Amino acid sequence: MSTKFLHVDWATNANVYEVNTRQYTPEGTFEAFGKHIPRLREMGVGILWFMPVTPISQLGRKGTLGSYYACSNYTKINPEFGVMEDFKKLVKCAHINEMKVLIDWVANHTGMDHEWTQLHPEFYKNNEAGKLYDANGWEDVVDLDFENVNLWKEMTDAMQFWVSECDIDGFRCDMAHLVPLPFWNYARQTLDSQKKLLWLAESEDVAYHQVFDVTYGWELLHIMESRYRNQTTLQQLVNVLHKYDSEFPTDAVRLLFTSNHDENSHSGSEWERLGNGAKAFAVLCTTWKNSLPLIYSGQELPNMKRLLFFDKDDIEWKGDNQLQNFYKTLLLLRKNNPALKSPDAASTVQIIDTSKPENILAYVRKNKHHEVLVLLNLTNDEVIFTLIHLDNCQQLHEVFSSELFSDKELNLEPWGYKVFAN
Repeated sequence: MSTKFLHVDWATNANVYEVNTRQYTPEGTFEAFGKHIPRLREMGVGILWFMPVTPISQLGRKGTLGSYYACSNYTKINPEFGVMEDFKKLVKCAHINEMKVLIDWVANHTGMDHEWTQLHPEFYKNNEAGKLYDANGWEDVVDLDFENVNLWKEMTDAMQFWVSECDIDGFRCDMAHLVPLPFWNYARQTLDSQKKLLWLAESEDVAYHQVFDVTYGWELLHIMESRYRNQTTLQQLVNVLHKYDSEFPTDAVRLLFTSNHDENSHSGSEWERLGNGAKAFAVLCTTWKNSLPLIYSGQELPNMKRLLFFDKDDIEWKGDNQLQNFYKTLLLLRKNNPALKSPDAASTVQIIDTSKPENILAYVRKNKHHEVLVLLNLTNDEVIFTLIHLDNCQQLHEVFSSELFSDKELNLEPWGYKVFAN
């Protein structure tokens, strides 16, 4: 029986910054990452999501360091990053700097030599030959069997450990849709009775909003990429936005992004996939209704390279993060303007007609007397255009340039963007 879960208040105007601890610094440790927290706070980051912090299996290990997602113990720290006390200090530092902390939770499978393979072999699925296996073809992990309800308590107890011992604020649940929804309902009821958490599912299954606050917006990412390649129309992109609004619950929040660890390592950086449209699409992800925007480690550089996944491959910080102020402007606008709160029943979105509907996506976010007007040129051409039937958008200033809004003829460079707010 599902329970109606309430969103945590602190997430409504927040954003998520994904931390790849291994690649973030030459040391690849929690202590070294902690030195970046003041900079990230200044940039406006509200939530830190750490890729899995647990130790990695030796058996079947890929590359020299292995996959974060092949866990060997659910309640210990990967020694590559430091010790448990280092992580506790990092969470405290984040909290002092007014940030929340999520950890990545991999419930569907474990590494091949996880301690449970010896202590609780009954927790695992077996193939016809009686061997542990993974149904998705991932070679370094084995699947857990959630038909065994004894597993539910052990898994939830492990999750509770991180809340009780480290004071984390939520979970990003890896491939959440591969794990039965009743388990997640059980886990959330158990943990939320002790501390209200944010629950983020790597899933696009609308049913998972019965438990999770936030799910992934993969479909939007893929159509943004297709739009950049001029393989889809602007209307097809808008149709996906309408789908999110019409087919999901009214309080369903979607994680929107131009990059993350999977996309960067396996498909390329946002600059490979979205080219000159990367910044315009980042504006869309930050300002659309019921969005929770995600920034991946190094996007503020910007990091142009694909980071290796199973080996050490440092982000090459140069001391001059060219997009730091770009993201700061967007994140602080989101934090300070109630029109961008997500979810909020009083916060609305209206797409505005333009004289160039094949080129320009224009929309207004409103919440009572607060307004944000977003103009995006999602083409490779300079566009001169006018807005049609735009009401009451007076005394709005462009957040990047301080230009005063005028509803006369407008001009946007290829893949250009303007964001006006009061």
